[in-house]
Amino acid sequence: MRSRGFEIVSAFENQGVKLPERQTKNAAGYDFFAREDFVLKSIWRYDFIRLFRLIKNEHPLTEQDFTRATKILKPLLVPTGVKAYMQPNEVLILANRSSNPLKRGLVIPNGIGVIDADYYNNTSNEGEIFIQMLNFSPRDVVIEQGERIGQGIFMPYLLADGDTGNENVRTAGFGSTGK
Repeated sequence: MRSRGFEIVSAFENQGVKLPERQTKNAAGYDFFAREDFVLKSIWRYDFIRLFRLIKNEHPLTEQDFTRATKILKPLLVPTGVKAYMQPNEVLILANRSSNPLKRGLVIPNGIGVIDADYYNNTSNEGEIFIQMLNFSPRDVVIEQGERIGQGIFMPYLLADGDTGNENVRTAGFGSTGK
């Protein structure tokens, strides 16, 4: 019986996708690799500077300014081409590589990513794992196919006393469990 591990999403088989791997004997994290070349745009591009000046000079922002900011200031999803299977009482925690912020200006904006066991083989994307990234450096960053972009750690989790569970079943992929 398989306990936990990684598989290539069927749509990307034979396309050079690399399965996550640990880099040293005592490494806790499995390094994830980019599925394809990917340009991570700098947040300083577009109208961000204009918005920053408006805020700094205490000018009121218009609804159009807020709409522009929402389109610009958001993370991008870097595809891995990989899915993870695990036991029902386990989670895969996605974390940034320690060198990404310092050397490249790349962060995972929510701190960590959480991949639940029922994300595996979901109907919308077969459970492909994407790593949310934000580029705060002044230049766009080109991530090349096969480049390490993040790491994942399998962990067990505990339930609170009195938790009876929720009978909802995942019906889609990324961000599908609602508000």
